[in-house]
Amino acid sequence: MRVAYLTAGAGGMYCGSCLRDNALAGALRRRGHDVLLMPVYSPIRTDETDVSENGVLYGGINVYLQYRWPWISKLPNAVTKLLDRPALLRLAMRGAGSTDPKLAANLMLALLEGESGPQKVELDKLTDYLQRVDASLVHLPNAFFVGLASAIKRRVNIPVVCTLTGEDILLDTLDDAHRNRVLDLLRTKARDVDGFIGVTKYYGSYAREHFEVDADRLRHIPLGISIEPNQYIATTPQEKPFTIGYLARICPEKGLHNLVDAFEILLAEGRDCRLKIAGYLGKGDQAYFQKQRVRIESGSLAGRVDYLGEVDRAGKFKFLQEIDVFSVPTDYAEAKGLYILEALSQGVPVVQPDHGSFPELVEASGGGLLHRPGDARELAARLAELMDDPVKRQHLGRTGREAVQAEFTDERMAERVWDYFTEIHAQHMGRPTDESMKAVTT
Repeated sequence: MRVAYLTAGAGGMYCGSCLRDNALAGALRRRGHDVLLMPVYSPIRTDETDVSENGVLYGGINVYLQYRWPWISKLPNAVTKLLDRPALLRLAMRGAGSTDPKLAANLMLALLEGESGPQKVELDKLTDYLQRVDASLVHLPNAFFVGLASAIKRRVNIPVVCTLTGEDILLDTLDDAHRNRVLDLLRTKARDVDGFIGVTKYYGSYAREHFEVDADRLRHIPLGISIEPNQYIATTPQEKPFTIGYLARICPEKGLHNLVDAFEILLAEGRDCRLKIAGYLGKGDQAYFQKQRVRIESGSLAGRVDYLGEVDRAGKFKFLQEIDVFSVPTDYAEAKGLYILEALSQGVPVVQPDHGSFPELVEASGGGLLHRPGDARELAARLAELMDDPVKRQHLGRTGREAVQAEFTDERMAERVWDYFTEIHAQHMGRPTDESMKAVTT
């Protein structure tokens, strides 16, 4: 079975979905499975070895131009292929800011419309690609691509699986009218998909309620990260200021301002602590971060906050090994939370808001504490609790690390995903699956 696994590039920034998809494809290949990781929109960016194909489907430049001026789709294929060149896409999307909500809604609708939409030529390229590589199953990168499923199944006659990745973040930026239009079309087109993957139970529940995905077409497959043998370095408590770490995209929704508020409270209580901040900063979020910099470079915070900017893989794990506790106190209900697993893999306990995927990740790992979302005073209290109790802090970190090693690795994720792909493919071919055989024999 050959799987064409589509993954959505994020315009030059690290994103949790790209990191997960690349780790998954790498693990599947190591297990001997035939998987082609094909980027859509833009090339992916990952801090591990990039195993994706050297090409892009549904390139961001073509998608935008064909929406704005439909006649662009009638240009010769050689011209539109030039616009999909990875180097050009990287250049065009470098430093891209936030997308206007109305434009985002219209692009979502255009994609969901599939054959009847303005990007029909891009769909033709996709189905041609699937036929050329002789794919047995195709994976769609998120729910906004479900409008392609009907044409893929009719033209290529292969099953379609889609991973749900946190589409609510974009949906919630839309006004009610646009949001309802997108959701109505998404719900209709989702019926053509053979199976969905929910990376957390929380987001699976969200999809059942908001996207009307049937429970029998939805499989919960937890996130997984790659753990290298020499990546973890055991440390012993040292006489140093208690250090809190934030490593995620720097933007309002990730809640850096909440952590700065809590840190200020800790300092006001006379506590000796430091804050380390790292992560991708996009052009559209620079004004937001500048407000935070004014705060951290003046008053009681001055000299106690380190900003490292964007870090590579080695820098990421060095960062995690230098902190005592990790927190990304998001304002929104996070669908994934890959950075939680990365922190726990280094034995660093987490303090997270009690919403989205965080409660189940903390419960499953036993590696952290929860606080009321948006409550800086309670966040400060949870951080202080771990500051005052090093034994508890070490216990949470050790328990969390052991849980990640047991249940949240890329190999474990790959095993579960391939089992699901095999099951979906067998159903498409009309063959009995292991599960159906068990039902017959019992």
